[in-house]
Amino acid sequence: MTDQLPESVVVVLFGATGDLSRRMVLPALLELHARSLLPREWVLVGAGRGHRSDEEFAAEVLASAEEFGAGRPDDWDEIAGRLRFAGGGFSVDDPGELPDVLARAREDIGGTPAVVHFLAVPPEAFEPTTRALGQHGLTEGARVVYEKPYGTSADSFAALERTVQDVLDEDQVFRIDHFLGKEAVQNLYVLRFANELVGGMWSREHVAQVQIDVPETLDVADRADFYDATGAALDMLVTHLFQVAAQVAMEPPADLRDADQLLAAREDAIAHFRPIDPDDVVLGQFTGYRDIDGVADDSRTDTFVAARLWVDNERWRGVPFVMRTGKRMAASAQQVTLVLRSPSGPLSEEAEEPNTIRVSLTGAGSLAFGVTVKTPGPDLGLSAAAARLELDDVEEGDSIAPYASLLHDVLLGDRSLFTTASGLAAAFDAFAPLQGEDRPDPLPYEPGSWGPAEADRLAAPHGWVVRD
Repeated sequence: MTDQLPESVVVVLFGATGDLSRRMVLPALLELHARSLLPREWVLVGAGRGHRSDEEFAAEVLASAEEFGAGRPDDWDEIAGRLRFAGGGFSVDDPGELPDVLARAREDIGGTPAVVHFLAVPPEAFEPTTRALGQHGLTEGARVVYEKPYGTSADSFAALERTVQDVLDEDQVFRIDHFLGKEAVQNLYVLRFANELVGGMWSREHVAQVQIDVPETLDVADRADFYDATGAALDMLVTHLFQVAAQVAMEPPADLRDADQLLAAREDAIAHFRPIDPDDVVLGQFTGYRDIDGVADDSRTDTFVAARLWVDNERWRGVPFVMRTGKRMAASAQQVTLVLRSPSGPLSEEAEEPNTIRVSLTGAGSLAFGVTVKTPGPDLGLSAAAARLELDDVEEGDSIAPYASLLHDVLLGDRSLFTTASGLAAAFDAFAPLQGEDRPDPLPYEPGSWGPAEADRLAAPHGWVVRD
């Protein structure tokens, strides 16, 4: 890791005209430019199968900025001059236009620019694209960013990892999980390690249950082909939710700013994940999913998953981590909740609801405490109340989008917020029972609901904290 940006960089974006690039990666690059967080000299090369002129690609980048980013940049003409497109596809047998376009981009910048290859392509394209990068001599000194899911099973992960290690050195590899780039997710560390009010509760001595809840109102109609081949459990559970669970469960590193120590602490937590028992999982599929174009009439793809995970380390042994996510649900949220044990003393049996520490992962985040207070009046009655602290009102604070944060880390060579091979291997080991013959069938649920009612048993006796 360095603490400086390279003097210049060429970013090669594979899948540049795809949905992920339009929604996330291109706006992130423009955000970094607007914040002066890119090298002074930079060029973006979009790579794809079709053929486009540089001007046509620039028009697509501008459309992305206007729909998903901050709008048309004031210096758009300058930005447009930094955009190139390399069509004709890219494979071991045929590199298309990329080598020539990349060579010209390097000449335009001058010197020896850094190169970042960002693979915003479907998972099945990771391995052939990696082999093609090696075959055509495009890996020397380059950094390569892989989207998630990095593999779709323990076997496919291992096969992909063998290819990656054949072609690249480990310090060139950045396996992205954009949840780790969220300001509020990173704030989990600070809230825990810099505040005894929160961190003092962070163990099985005080916590009865951990909930990681990411319900979504979003549909999947605009990405049905991808989603029907993936499903909620593979798209979210073994990736985002497992990573957040590891952040909650990990032991404190000696130095939070040391990337190696932070990665080791997170990996150690994942290594203690017990393989999920299929009886501790409820899958669901919203009514009408099979009517979406591109979805098979007999699809068994899950659009909802709730699971109970056990972390067998000393800090968390015996505490259930319950996780839930799904599409077309009643509300959208991203929240980690520590459900605290009942207090001892004369009022221990009288509280209507347990005390909670709730950390929202949405936007800049928020912190809320669920507490028990006296009900106003002459008698000693108890009521549940919440005290909330918004985390976006911080002096000199200016939050950055997750993809922008992670892309900036790639330029710095900082891998602390990226996943590693050993961590992902352990995650797939814990997830493996859900890909075997004991995988439960998805249960139907109505759009706008909280998913199958059967999922409520996983959060018992407290119930899901995120609810109507």
